[in-house]
Amino acid sequence: MQIQNTKMIPAKGMAVLKAKAPLVPYSFERRVPREHDVLIDIKFCGICHSDIHQARDEWGASNFPMVPGHEIAGIVSEVGSKVTKYKVGDKVGVGCLVDSCRTCVSCREGLENYCENGSTGTYNSTDRLTGDPTQGGYSNKITVDENFVLRIPDSIPLDVGAPLLCAGITLYSPLMHWKAGPGKKVAIIGLGGLGHMGVKIAHALGAEVTVLSQSLSKIEDGKRMGADHYYATSDATTFEKLQSHFDLIINTVSAKMDWNQYLQLLKRDGTLVILGIPEEEVALGAFPLIGKRRNLAGSLIGGIKETQEMLDFCDKHKIACEVEVIPAQKINEAYERVLKSDVRYRFVIDMSTLQ
Repeated sequence: MQIQNTKMIPAKGMAVLKAKAPLVPYSFERRVPREHDVLIDIKFCGICHSDIHQARDEWGASNFPMVPGHEIAGIVSEVGSKVTKYKVGDKVGVGCLVDSCRTCVSCREGLENYCENGSTGTYNSTDRLTGDPTQGGYSNKITVDENFVLRIPDSIPLDVGAPLLCAGITLYSPLMHWKAGPGKKVAIIGLGGLGHMGVKIAHALGAEVTVLSQSLSKIEDGKRMGADHYYATSDATTFEKLQSHFDLIINTVSAKMDWNQYLQLLKRDGTLVILGIPEEEVALGAFPLIGKRRNLAGSLIGGIKETQEMLDFCDKHKIACEVEVIPAQKINEAYERVLKSDVRYRFVIDMSTLQ
């Protein structure tokens, strides 16, 4: 049963009014905190490539008007009457999820990202109680249930901490699940917003890290971030040199590529994990899999508990995203630059610049 929420808080943000339209200033409303809600003044929000996909309705099922953004960092400004986890003034973050059914097997295991009844996205989703559309972090404030709010450690500045809420957990989760660490050879395909976090986290876990990138243009950055090796995939000899070499390969890019080539780079029982979603289907052969009992897998962000673990891990190992902070007025320009891979390595919007 849906409930009607009559108490609302004015908010402002940047929204897409229809598919492929530019983002424009937008006024809307947030709910007054319920008993277990936290109201957050958003200070920074990262730009994820999935924001662009959804703003342009490239995955289908986009609803407009849409305020994108699920890499949110800010300060608690108000709490509901029964909130126990946070207080006014706390540094907090919100990632890709703001709710889930909380009762299915996945939710009970702390894997709300795989909620069997469908988790509630931070934007382009529907509030489970009111049926209202959810709106994201390209805005000045947001109201979220305390159980879907993350604590950002004091040592992590809000601007570089914001992208950890998606880019950080998206890499941390598969690296932990497939046990990257000492003695393991891990390859990261692509050194972008996701890939550079994969290099940093895999290095901190003690794995031998290789970057597989189209060119060697970012080799110095890759080595500085912790890569032991760096290869250009545009060089055909790369695929000859690295046959049956890796325990784990994580593909962070959404461009169409020949996954069969990369499967051949895995050792027996190795795993290729897909994070990037190509617009077109990829043809897959059986022989690269069965020849060495290789695995092809996927991974989707992480649950709330694991996301907090990731933030604490980054705090311990002094890991943060490398960002370019922009005013809200440059979001449309930033979208075009993301598509050209012209960012090192994540755009983050300064929400104090909203007009």
